[in-house]
Amino acid sequence: MPRVSYDAKGKLCPVLSRAVKSVPCAALALWCAEPATQSYAEETRTVIHVGHTRAPKNRQETSASHGSPTKTEQHKAAQGDRPQQQVAATSGKGEAVTVHAAFNSARARIAPNLGAVAYRMGQAQINTTPGGENASFNQVLLRMPGVVMDSFGEEHVRGEHGGLTYRINGVLLPEGLNGFGQELDTRIIESVTLMTGTLPAQFGFRTAGIVDVTAKSGKSLNNREISLYGGSYNTFNPSFQVGGTKGQWEYFISGAFNRNAIGIENPTPAFRATHDVTEQGKAFGYASYRFDDTSRLSLLTSVSNANFEIPNAAGLPKLYDIHGVGDVQSQYLNDRQNEQNYYVVLSYQKTGAKLNYQISPYFRYGAINYSPDPVRDMVFQGVAEKEINNFTTGGLQLDASYDAVKTHTIRFGVMGQYTSEGLWTRTDVLPVDAAGAQTSIHPVTINDNTGNWAVEAGAYLQDEWKVLKGVTLNYGVRYDRFESSFDHEGQASPRANLVWEINPTTTVHFGYSRYFAPPTAQYVGQATLLKFANSTNAPDNFNATPTRVERSNYFDIGLSHRFPQGLSITVDGFYKQAKNLGDLGQFGRAVILTPFSYRTGKVYGAEFGGNYHYKGLTVFGNFSFVNTAAKDVNSAQYQFPTDELNYIKNHAIKLDHEGEFTSSAGISYGWAGNKAYVDYLYGYGLRSGFANTGKQPSYHVINIGYEHIFRNVHPLKGLKLRGDVTNLFDERYQLRNGSGLGVFMSQYGQRRAGYLTTVLQF
Repeated sequence: MPRVSYDAKGKLCPVLSRAVKSVPCAALALWCAEPATQSYAEETRTVIHVGHTRAPKNRQETSASHGSPTKTEQHKAAQGDRPQQQVAATSGKGEAVTVHAAFNSARARIAPNLGAVAYRMGQAQINTTPGGENASFNQVLLRMPGVVMDSFGEEHVRGEHGGLTYRINGVLLPEGLNGFGQELDTRIIESVTLMTGTLPAQFGFRTAGIVDVTAKSGKSLNNREISLYGGSYNTFNPSFQVGGTKGQWEYFISGAFNRNAIGIENPTPAFRATHDVTEQGKAFGYASYRFDDTSRLSLLTSVSNANFEIPNAAGLPKLYDIHGVGDVQSQYLNDRQNEQNYYVVLSYQKTGAKLNYQISPYFRYGAINYSPDPVRDMVFQGVAEKEINNFTTGGLQLDASYDAVKTHTIRFGVMGQYTSEGLWTRTDVLPVDAAGAQTSIHPVTINDNTGNWAVEAGAYLQDEWKVLKGVTLNYGVRYDRFESSFDHEGQASPRANLVWEINPTTTVHFGYSRYFAPPTAQYVGQATLLKFANSTNAPDNFNATPTRVERSNYFDIGLSHRFPQGLSITVDGFYKQAKNLGDLGQFGRAVILTPFSYRTGKVYGAEFGGNYHYKGLTVFGNFSFVNTAAKDVNSAQYQFPTDELNYIKNHAIKLDHEGEFTSSAGISYGWAGNKAYVDYLYGYGLRSGFANTGKQPSYHVINIGYEHIFRNVHPLKGLKLRGDVTNLFDERYQLRNGSGLGVFMSQYGQRRAGYLTTVLQF
């Protein structure tokens, strides 16, 4: 997984990550997931950054950068290589691929990272993740610096819980409800870039990080394959991909079905969980039509439907007596959850010598349906609640760039979306007295049907100013507005990033961003809480203060350097000071995360990374440090015990998702149709205990894999065989122990597992 970086001039330079606190630990980490400014023409060369037309030396290179393209480079990228297009015009497919590459280059210029820290992974790097294209999307992100693993497939970037914006082909993917289904399919990805730090003005609302996915297009579409992935935990995962180019059309369709017996993390250290089968189906479609060399229309659509069994622990004590119910056992609990997501995005893109823009209407629907075990849930927890939480979002996004003069590129845009959220519950509870003791053996049913709405709108104006040779200042401002059924706020947010290319091998950057991050459109009011008074579902308090918008000041500074021996390193540090610091928690067996916030908070940390490449050998490693502090829960207080609320009001505490240190590293070697890899993940342990004052044990997981590709196997174009072993040494590690703020379940990481993949290419 080589990582390289390109500076503001598009020259090779080291990747920029974050500084480390522990020098010995940093010395062991030899990488920093490929930071990359913007990849401009993925179809014509593996990595093209900041408009530079130089191709990397090998097909696996990745990059990171904080600069921006020169005007000459921008113009060339926008127009494509005209002579090359004219020659290709006689070949049809060659012309389509080249012109679509130029469109993708122009689209990347509309919204580049402009000084933010960006880490990019292409298909070659994804292929060295355990499972390759069969890996879940969160496993890909975990190989990037500063990303910490959590349960339910969650990942935390730079000490944030959530707050990620997902974009596909430059278009916002509306935020979904927080569940554990991995709706994004790794098979659709041409490349993925994680942008963090001081983001430029075009990025708003969810600013913990921008996960920018470039879907397959161009020559990567000319492939038809059927794959079968399976192995441990009764894993059965068939999939297919069909794509191609024909005249002015591009298209790509993928579909997958996955059934296994480890849908959610095991609540016990046993090898196999009890009641943990999942069945998931996904489909993705992409099509684009090129009207001419300057305009195209594209359509993205996705469907995912996932069923999960909620895993059980044996031997739980019987807490309540229920009329007509005798002896029952907790290992036979039958709670289930279904998660669905559907979205469609239509985009029109226009490119010109000076003005480039893309306008995209989008729509998304999502739902989580939790079904309890009506008898056993009452016996073991006194509550059996059926929940249906759904949302519908529709919106419009416009982004544009204009080459005003030689030293200035103006970028501007608007975005607006409306979200409607609904929560329906039917809850069986038991009556209790003032001391909480059960007063009846006959359950009572309480129905509740509530909903929220939210409007998010933003506009920005930004100037990319080439102040001096090698010095670029990206500055701008955006105004955001959040109107909802429970909050009304707005803010003007200045942004600025300075990038200085000291020499062809060394680049430094410094940035400041003011952020405005609204909560999700989920709010439970006091009227709902009062329905559960004097019952087994009554909260400790009835304080339901609405969650407000998080406002923060964010600073980032970093350096990257490339050594002549082929080693690249990056160092990056960041500091965030926030008001109404947002967080999420799970407060019941239903895996639906609920927002809450702290009155004040701060997050700071550093990253270090490096990579080394020689011929077919690649060595990478990264190490990151993060520290968090928060004080005074000031919304959704009913979720917490009174003693914890009182403690947090007067003491700054750690956030439950803080993984103070994290690292990933690996080595891979490819030769003549073969590839072998060793992959390593380290986690320091998430917070636990009263008010997050404790910590889970640290862990390290080693994975290995090997693949071989047979070419020209008649009648196939290719046959790929692959084997992966995860958690090679079968380490038992616990992600969560059921304690900590907003933590309900105990969860262990996956034990050793082996998987085989067979891919038939037509």
